[in-house]
Amino acid sequence: MADSRDRSALRTLVGEVVAGLGSLTHRELNPAFEHLGMPPVPDDAGSKRDRIELSLSQVPHAELPQVTRRILEQSPAHVSPSIRYQLEDLLWAQDAPPGIPKKARRELARALDLSELTQHHDRFMRLLDRFWIAAESDLSFQELEGLLLNGTRPVTLRDRIERHVFRNPGDWSTEDLFENLGVFEAGDARFVRFLEGLVSADVLLDEHLQEKTVSIINGHLRTAGVELRVTGSDGGYPLFTVVSTRLHGNRRPKNIIFASLEKPDIRFRSSVDNDIEIVGGRPDATLVYDREIPATGLRWRDLHSWWQDTRKISSEANVRTDLYQRLLKSLPANSPGQRNLFVAYQTAFPPSSDDPALLPEVWLHWDHRTVQERGPEALLRSRMDFLLLLPHGQRVVLEVDGSQH
Repeated sequence: MADSRDRSALRTLVGEVVAGLGSLTHRELNPAFEHLGMPPVPDDAGSKRDRIELSLSQVPHAELPQVTRRILEQSPAHVSPSIRYQLEDLLWAQDAPPGIPKKARRELARALDLSELTQHHDRFMRLLDRFWIAAESDLSFQELEGLLLNGTRPVTLRDRIERHVFRNPGDWSTEDLFENLGVFEAGDARFVRFLEGLVSADVLLDEHLQEKTVSIINGHLRTAGVELRVTGSDGGYPLFTVVSTRLHGNRRPKNIIFASLEKPDIRFRSSVDNDIEIVGGRPDATLVYDREIPATGLRWRDLHSWWQDTRKISSEANVRTDLYQRLLKSLPANSPGQRNLFVAYQTAFPPSSDDPALLPEVWLHWDHRTVQERGPEALLRSRMDFLLLLPHGQRVVLEVDGSQH
């Protein structure tokens, strides 16, 4: 989670962006606020600037990431590349990215063949434009003004990349390119995302080249305790995600069976496809989350979206309340500690859809036989009190009471 300084910096940057809404009319402001997840402000609350500042001031710190995400995805106000870069860094830092030292980054760059990475010009440039500021000049205002007065266009980093990487291959190595992009000084979250993009099917259209590049990169990442690992597929190509190698069992779950009111009666419809179903018992007595777990972990927004789709609830506010009551209902009556922890997690801080979802009563092991039937081979710890699925495959199990905990 981001600290208060990060949130203050994020609020300042968001304020710079939403100030651009001043170009709208008074009537257009509230729809724009709603679009960004900001509260409406009466038309007579002051000038447009006053209304913008008032709306932003009413956004809780916990909801700033969601506003930021909407700004980055579909802002009605202009976002410059430099501001976008800063917003992304502050937003992504919340995911607690793994630290990758500069030495490992530089040695990794020296090992990569730039000609292999740049086989598809447009795809590679789109990747660079996504993560780096390549289209802006680093000249001062006075220098830019002088060039413009002389009718000369300033040379950008993109121009230099076109020249030294594509028109004159061999001028720059991968290390030279990374140096000019600022890869070695970038935040860990940006670097990780850049690597995932670099080995994706959006850039490398050859699965063997993907695997070769991943193998080279992993030879240097593993010293930092992380690696690129296949976590899915993208149009038939492997999808790679940076995960920790120091965590036990950090694969993404296939199914999450949780919030059960009784021991579920489970059967496999297809063991090959890991397709399970709950049979018998009361309807909805056990919940099964069967969607893919994002690389950023399972957040409340993911759980809310799943609940809204499966329960056909139109109101987002009703979704939150309905899911909360259902999860609360699953907590055992003989464990007030579990109930206290769940309620405290929901109320101790302002609730945010970006927070990790706290899953109660999660089935870790399941055996259709009883302990008496199974004997000494029985799985005694069948359920977890609570589970958090965090970024990079990290799992946090919370056990509240019981001597075996």
